[in-house]
Amino acid sequence: MTDQPSSFDNNDQGVDLGALRDRIDTLDQRILDLISERAACAQQVAHVKLAEDPEAVFYRPEREAQVLKRIMALNKGPLAGEEMARLFREIMSACLALEKPVRAAYLGPEGTFTQQAALKHFGDSAVCKPLPAIDEVFREVEAGAANYGVVPVENSTEGVVNHTLDSFMDTSLRICGEVVLRIHHHLLVGSNTRRDKVSRIYSHSQSLAQCRKWLDAHYPHAERVAVSSNAEAARRVKSEWHTAAIAGDMAARLYGLERLEEKIEDMPDNSTRFLIIGNHDVPPSGEDKTSLVASMRNQPGALHDLLEPFHRHKVDMTRLESRPSRHGLWNYVFFIDFKGHQEEPRVQAALEEVRLRAADVRVLGSYPVGVL
Repeated sequence: MTDQPSSFDNNDQGVDLGALRDRIDTLDQRILDLISERAACAQQVAHVKLAEDPEAVFYRPEREAQVLKRIMALNKGPLAGEEMARLFREIMSACLALEKPVRAAYLGPEGTFTQQAALKHFGDSAVCKPLPAIDEVFREVEAGAANYGVVPVENSTEGVVNHTLDSFMDTSLRICGEVVLRIHHHLLVGSNTRRDKVSRIYSHSQSLAQCRKWLDAHYPHAERVAVSSNAEAARRVKSEWHTAAIAGDMAARLYGLERLEEKIEDMPDNSTRFLIIGNHDVPPSGEDKTSLVASMRNQPGALHDLLEPFHRHKVDMTRLESRPSRHGLWNYVFFIDFKGHQEEPRVQAALEEVRLRAADVRVLGSYPVGVL
């Protein structure tokens, strides 16, 4: 019995490579023309906005979330929906920069996952500035030196970032968005180090914790040194002998390090959630989340009284965290995230009752659920 050519083989034999390349050139020209047309339209939008309001806000989180979700819904492949949305994210970022570049501050230094989150959210055309501490990111936005800030708030394996939650107690800034970033840790070395000579491993304390089992199995005798950030770990390794760093792709590229091992995190679904902070409220996008902070009177059943209205009004709570209050010993404040926008009637009804029961309630913001 002779082998029959597959349909793939038959199609291959009928393909004219030159014709395909001509077709791609034609499509590229059309794509170029359409992107240029979109950019010109964005410039017209800027002129209209500035004519109406010299202090107009150009970046609209709810509008961008709607566009990206629509692109993913309309996409027919072969590129995956998220990949197509990322392409449009960069187009939108470049067009927005023609109107007015977004200035974003983030928890630095360069090469950290927070920088990666900032670029994922705002695109490569945003002007991003690293700052050494979370409270400095808040101050930069409060002072108007940056339009937005990007700060980590929780990790799927290590829990919440308390410094970020505490910073919300003393600010009037709003949460304008969120970014969920899949965290992949790599073991990085410089040109001075061989695999069998690694005697010290640098990383942030959380990253060391997230890779603990892998390190126990592969480098049980190597000294583990916690530093201020993964990027700082990569910087040190660049010039040291017999050392390695645990860091991500951005740090590896920034410092020209080799990946000795990839994706060494103990939990394959390890993710970190980042918040976008700004000075304005965000209108509904159609799929939103709201965050608030509430303080309760110290009495029996206080937490039950706080949460019961959410259950009765069918508001889906997604996160509850407590932090010590700065007003009184053994008093606590509660940070709550739930699905829905503060302008929705059922959310308004629940919040009305919560305000009657709590000593103080402050909505930190309603914002689009992270798309990418």
